[in-house]
Amino acid sequence: MSGTPDSKDARGVTRALAEFVVASRFDDIGAAVRHEAERSLVNWMGCALGGAHHATLDAALAALLPFAGPPQAGIIGRRERLDAPTAALLNGMSAHVLDFDDTHLRTLLHPSVPVASSLLALAEYRAAHRPLSGAEFLHAFIVGVDVECRIANAIYPTHIEQWYITGTAGVFGAAAAVGQVLGLDAVGMVSAFGIAGTQAAGLREMAGTMCKSFVHGRAAQNGMLSAIMAQSGFTSSARVIEAPRGFARVLVGDCDLGVILEGLGERWEISLNTYKPHACGVVCHPVIDGCLTVRNGHGVTPAQIAAVALRVHPLALKLTGIRAPRGGLEGKWSLYHSAAVAFCDGAAGEEQYTDARVCDPQVTAVRERVTAEADAGLREDEARIVVTLTDGRRIDVHIEHALGSVDNPMSDHDLERKFIGLAADTLPTGRAEQLIEQCWQIGALTDAAQLARLAVP
Repeated sequence: MSGTPDSKDARGVTRALAEFVVASRFDDIGAAVRHEAERSLVNWMGCALGGAHHATLDAALAALLPFAGPPQAGIIGRRERLDAPTAALLNGMSAHVLDFDDTHLRTLLHPSVPVASSLLALAEYRAAHRPLSGAEFLHAFIVGVDVECRIANAIYPTHIEQWYITGTAGVFGAAAAVGQVLGLDAVGMVSAFGIAGTQAAGLREMAGTMCKSFVHGRAAQNGMLSAIMAQSGFTSSARVIEAPRGFARVLVGDCDLGVILEGLGERWEISLNTYKPHACGVVCHPVIDGCLTVRNGHGVTPAQIAAVALRVHPLALKLTGIRAPRGGLEGKWSLYHSAAVAFCDGAAGEEQYTDARVCDPQVTAVRERVTAEADAGLREDEARIVVTLTDGRRIDVHIEHALGSVDNPMSDHDLERKFIGLAADTLPTGRAEQLIEQCWQIGALTDAAQLARLAVP
């Protein structure tokens, strides 16, 4: 296929994708794909509960509550209720703010945040008059994730040099999911994509700030608004993805848009979803796994470490190369800090990415002994770690596939344990377990908004 967005092979991509969403049938989606969607929802809900009381959410709520509309939907893990689009924004922010959410490793997009956050807000809005069934929710979720990931496949990796791909491609996923639930026809879905595409945004400069989660939440909110506006007849370009001045040409340049339609309806991108055991950028994970292996397998203490040499995929240094993070949010984007807390704490959970931990003298001392080198021969989920001890010994560890990756996945039980840990400060254990069960059984629910009701403290 040609490599240019406005090539012959790329013509009609927007329309073809819209027709696919409209024509999709839940019965055509296999059990394995549905189960992966359930795993994604369990992980997304747990992450949203864990992030519900983060300072980022507190600041956003303080700013937005005075202007919010009627109490149509809630915020996961909190008691406040506001209009559905704002709820989608804030739930998207809380699900991403810990950087613990799922990752489509082929593109580094966080699939669940835009799609699930917009769908749950819509389900709550509709609960009083026409409940959204769990099967409808699950179907729209799978389709929305497919749309955003397929678009991401076409624009990766060039796009992520400047843009957060969840902010740019994710808005299409939310628009597709909400548009399907609203019953848009192909013309309406094309308009929804156009409205979404002109809102696609998210600058990489926001790494380590509150704006990073805002980018992800806005993808949910803007995608939802795109479908709602299209339902009312609001029009847009019919070629937003492929046009010379459209999404791909403006935000990427040369790319192969033909991959968006390859295997459409036969291969589901959610099958490639992955989940994080560590609360930081996913490209740090093989390094953390390697450092934990050295610490736990060889009994190495921080005081014994003379030097730590990391070899990682080049993207890991580009995305997480902050040498001296100044706070917890920046720490999530530092290979050096992630390696240091793995040695000091034997963990890389949310407690390891606080302002206090980033500034801790012992952590800082170990971090200063860590060096990193890019190696194009390594995969993104692979790393080599060489630790030199003060007595001259050297320990060499190779992580072939990080825990949580497609080739080394977290189990259902792992996801449940992660959920319980994230929910511990928000929900009683019994309520958390009930919510987990409802996520696993989403397809059988008569009202998907039940998930939101169970997530209220």
